[in-house]
Amino acid sequence: EMCIRDRTEGNGLTYRSVVVALKPVMVMGTRRDWAGQQYLPPSGVGCVVAANHVSEADPLVVAHFLHDSGRVPRFMAKASVFDVPVAGSLLHHVGQIPVYRESRDASLSLKGATDAVRAGHCVVVYPEATLTRDPGLWPMRGKSGAARIALETGCPVIPMAHWGAQRILPPYGRVLRLFPPVKVVVRAGPPVDLSDLTSPTARSLRSATDRIMAQVVALLEGIRGEQAPQHRFDPAREGVPTTGNPRRRRS
Repeated sequence: EMCIRDRTEGNGLTYRSVVVALKPVMVMGTRRDWAGQQYLPPSGVGCVVAANHVSEADPLVVAHFLHDSGRVPRFMAKASVFDVPVAGSLLHHVGQIPVYRESRDASLSLKGATDAVRAGHCVVVYPEATLTRDPGLWPMRGKSGAARIALETGCPVIPMAHWGAQRILPPYGRVLRLFPPVKVVVRAGPPVDLSDLTSPTARSLRSATDRIMAQVVALLEGIRGEQAPQHRFDPAREGVPTTGNPRRRRS
């Protein structure tokens, strides 16, 4: 399907206010090593950006990279967050996307994201769906959200890997650390080739997800100069909870 251009992208007063407030903090608090901006489609052309997830701070890094590349990021967040006073209203006004996890229909749970892509927006998806539980902070086994959005809309999936946000805020940490400035590395890659997958069947979604994760991992290997584990961490197989801090002792 063709994606519709949205000429209003990034013109909202609330979005511009957030940029004015946060960008100087990110500029002063980080040293940026960025590459791959050329792989992002131009403003107004819908796409999915699939990124690894190592810290609650990495949306700031990803958003900074995308904003400076000429794209307004639309992150997905669980719908209940939009009911929180002030924060929910702010998320709504800057165009972030509620995800209805309670929906039994996966396509309905992602309707806001597919609608946003069709409207020409840049939707950021964390295929792992949570902070990585891998002990070495490598990407885990991916879920099918990014693949489903791509196969339903026909828009490109841009793989992205980043490293350094975990030094700004460790996983499940509570104190931001921006001094001395933290080096953050971001790499975007060419669109994932999904041209042979035409419909979101269980088999095609798994294949698309595996391809997306393979490219994200390859980018991260290049950043870190290391080889990822042969088998991606699977929380279900390892008996690790996928919500909350897995290191916190539970009663």
